[in-house]
Amino acid sequence: MFPWILALLLAFACFVSAAALLWLVKRRHKEMSLGLQALAAMHWREFSELVKRALREQRGLRELRPDPDDAPEPRSDFPLGNDDGHWLVSCKHGLAYRIGTAAINELGATARLAGARGGILITEGRVDNEALVAAEKQSVDVLDGKRLWPLLSPYLPGDIEARVIGAARHEALRRIAIAALASVTVGLLAGIGLQTLHVTPPSPRGHAITRAAAPHAPAPASPAAMPAPEPQGAAADPAEPTAPPQDGALQGIDPDEATLDHYQHQLSQALRTVPGVTGGIWQTRQTLVVNRTEEMDVVWPKICAEVMRYPLLRTVRVQINPRSGVDEPVRWRQCTTL
Repeated sequence: MFPWILALLLAFACFVSAAALLWLVKRRHKEMSLGLQALAAMHWREFSELVKRALREQRGLRELRPDPDDAPEPRSDFPLGNDDGHWLVSCKHGLAYRIGTAAINELGATARLAGARGGILITEGRVDNEALVAAEKQSVDVLDGKRLWPLLSPYLPGDIEARVIGAARHEALRRIAIAALASVTVGLLAGIGLQTLHVTPPSPRGHAITRAAAPHAPAPASPAAMPAPEPQGAAADPAEPTAPPQDGALQGIDPDEATLDHYQHQLSQALRTVPGVTGGIWQTRQTLVVNRTEEMDVVWPKICAEVMRYPLLRTVRVQINPRSGVDEPVRWRQCTTL
């Protein structure tokens, strides 16, 4: 159960993070993008009136009284001022504008020739970084896309504003739903992975059997103190202990490494006393290599007789090498199987 709790917390954290990003950041970015598109789609006269109203209410700049001799046609450059002086406003209406240094320098020079304190550049497009540096030197205030939208959004017609905000919210909710499905998928995959890695602890009964069997295991540190078994077919060497385990309850229980090493050593020593066998060497935990000097049919029953005396070693594979000087194949045998 614990892995699935972790997976649930992971999925919840992923969803909360994605939802916060999509609603607080991506939604506003989408709203600004759609709003600039709506501004760019407006007629030039409507856009200029929106700009004049915003600058009048937020910066106190009013439209200067035009010269009666001038034609009343709308222009993209027009002066706005207050009691401190006037500024030359230049509108680049459209999303396709990419304003560079040359346009900024031109606006600054025109503003100085007109006696203005500086210029204000307004565009739905984008002004590059070098042009922004030049604007500071030319006393030009740049209001491009991301700065223009907060200035003009409060003055949009109600239907356009509602359409922009609604479309941005709809897109954000659609992405949040996709993020929810992705978070659930991540949680399921994480839960399956954690469940696979989770190891079930051994049962108390298994611990009890191991504790009960442990006292019967012979101490590996004193193999010489163990009694020697009766030899088969030859006199036993009293200096080499070959006593097999006496507790039949050990069969089927995994012993510790020291106990298994002790049993394998005993079996190797016992095989040296078998007629027709020159010794046994453990190649791996489950492979015993035996060298022989007699026929296979003669020595195999004797080898098995020694192996079967050790319950924990009865299923090992026995590799029986050919006799020296005789063209015979290597034989593989197993005294018993599980």
